[in-house]
Amino acid sequence: MNVITYKNLLLELDKGNNCVIITNLNNNNNNNVTSQNKLLYTDGNLSEFNCQSDLDKLLYQKSKYALETGNLQFVKKSEDETYLIEAYFPEPRLIILGGGHIAKPLAEFASKTGFSVTVIDDRPSFANSERFPTARKVICESFDNCFDFINLNKSAYVVIVTRGHRHDMDCLRQVLKHNTAYVGMIGSKRRVKIVMQQMLDDGYAKEKLNAVNAPIGLKIGAVTPDEIALSIISQVISYRRLGNVTTSVTNPIKTNWPEFDHDVLNELCKEEISPRALITIISTKGSVPRNAGAKMIIWPFGKILGSIGGGCSEGEIINTARNLIKDGGYKLQSIDMTGTIAEDEGMVCGGIMNVIIETF
Repeated sequence: MNVITYKNLLLELDKGNNCVIITNLNNNNNNNVTSQNKLLYTDGNLSEFNCQSDLDKLLYQKSKYALETGNLQFVKKSEDETYLIEAYFPEPRLIILGGGHIAKPLAEFASKTGFSVTVIDDRPSFANSERFPTARKVICESFDNCFDFINLNKSAYVVIVTRGHRHDMDCLRQVLKHNTAYVGMIGSKRRVKIVMQQMLDDGYAKEKLNAVNAPIGLKIGAVTPDEIALSIISQVISYRRLGNVTTSVTNPIKTNWPEFDHDVLNELCKEEISPRALITIISTKGSVPRNAGAKMIIWPFGKILGSIGGGCSEGEIINTARNLIKDGGYKLQSIDMTGTIAEDEGMVCGGIMNVIIETF
């Protein structure tokens, strides 16, 4: 059942949907399995949910809160009834249309700030992995045909930085057919005005065009390619964290995006007879190497996939997990990285991570 749940999770995330998984935990020994009861909801079907059906009001409210904030929820309803509620957000993707001098630093900044980067250009000398080593994908294709190779959805942030306004218009026409998280187009005020007027003349709605960030980027007086790229990625990050604050009538809710461990989630989709332990960071305080949501899988014979930060503190969790695999159930544990503990282990961190270990 867990395998199907995680498979469906990845399918929904690929569509750009925010999701929540509710895990019913227990410590009853049952062939080393903590719980096979995992329920998956998307933000869409949860919003249409009737609290009187198969999910009670408290779990519904906690699930909505998890989706709004990104914060994991640990709900203990009774001694025998405990739930872990985890929000999963699609991996944010930055689609850079154009591989010129601004695209290069932009791809680097985006990769460092947690985006999966795709760069597209129709020139082989500009669209290659040597030029963009940090990009997940580099596509050499015309701007007319490239949209067949990318999946534009609510998790896509699109930056149009082509070499001419004709290409800009071609790209913008295609992008506006989709519901994306962000659209920005480079150009002077004069160039942008020409493109927008042409789009209006072609019948595009003014409201749709007003949502395009053009000229692109935050106003920081940027001049050099690096500075312009920095202004662009800053604006993209603001949309990721706060949404489109220019159209918000209330104070935006800052969302904590849980860490996204794609390799771990893919592994959880595989059928396996051997018992394993899944370790998840459920909360943090202070400076820590990884944030809430980070995961790792432990096998009893020594195999490990993923990481929650490394070091001796992770080794302690691994030992706990291997012992727990023998008995089944789940366990909460804290990792203290403050004061002399951090100094003795040579860590620059100074915080505390709370993790949950669940066997399955």
